[in-house]
Amino acid sequence: MIHQIHPNKIRQLLFIAILVLLAFVIGKQMYFLLGALLGAITFYVLMRNLMFKLITRFKWKIWVAALVMILGSIIALVIPSIWLVSIALDKLIPIINNPQLINSSFETIHTYLLNQFNVDILNASNLAKIQAQIMPIVQKTIGSTLAGLGNLFIMYLILYFMLTESVSIEMWMRKNMPFKNSNSVKVISEFRSAVYSNAVGIPIVALLQGLVGLIGYWIFGVNEFILMGIFTAVCSVIPVVGSMAVYMPLGIYQLAIGNTWQGIAILLWGFILIGSIDNVARFMIQKKIANVHPLITIFGVIIGINMFGFLGIIFGPLLLSMFALLVKVYIDEFGKTDADNILITEQE
Repeated sequence: MIHQIHPNKIRQLLFIAILVLLAFVIGKQMYFLLGALLGAITFYVLMRNLMFKLITRFKWKIWVAALVMILGSIIALVIPSIWLVSIALDKLIPIINNPQLINSSFETIHTYLLNQFNVDILNASNLAKIQAQIMPIVQKTIGSTLAGLGNLFIMYLILYFMLTESVSIEMWMRKNMPFKNSNSVKVISEFRSAVYSNAVGIPIVALLQGLVGLIGYWIFGVNEFILMGIFTAVCSVIPVVGSMAVYMPLGIYQLAIGNTWQGIAILLWGFILIGSIDNVARFMIQKKIANVHPLITIFGVIIGINMFGFLGIIFGPLLLSMFALLVKVYIDEFGKTDADNILITEQE
């Protein structure tokens, strides 16, 4: 007997195919807005509780509360971030256009290490390999960052509608999540934790390390102490190596050019103060918010910077955290057989 496919199944498959095709076309054309959407979602999660407090406790109008929240975030976060990025770009663009400016510094470090410790790690061959790997990443990061800054208006436009329509959006999400209720609650809870960990934890640790580094570099006479402080903050997101990637070469360079006490002071300042702040602040923040696995941070930062530029330091680990969470939910929803569920029930 020949089994025929029911017409409803055919219609369903055609309908799904059309939806997937339309989603692909729309996603491809609006991919450049992904950073703006992620930024709006991140700000929404951070602002949500305060937004509801302004509306319910202080009886503010929804649109007024939304505008005040947006204006506050622009003053407190966006303007200082743009200022820091502009300072970094002013210093980096001449180096990118003329790499010899930084090559000479590394050559000085190489000569010092070779003469004093017989360490030959920054020779011309290795330096060329490092430059070939680093410079394209830096150029792409700058380009993606400038594009991300251009999406700020769109991000805040999305955020405004998310804040003013927050109740209906959250009700729709809870109603239409394709998970059982326990997993829906888990997804929402862990997503909020991931947002707080990445959007609050990473910037706080980076800011503290960058600020302490900047103060030390200024005290010990580093010429570009602001730029070095920014680099220290950015490199703090790299697990294991972290901000040591900045203060160690900087201290060795000072030793190499004859500034002995400044070089020793920078190294001690980095190992004792900057390193300690990293360990203490990261431990306290993870204890209060969420503990993100180091591998998620490493690969998330790499993915995020390639996609979103500087802002990818936050969005990359967030995307990877959500992917890992959805994999766990999928296994819980569909990965267990009926026999597994019966065995778990009997054990409980």
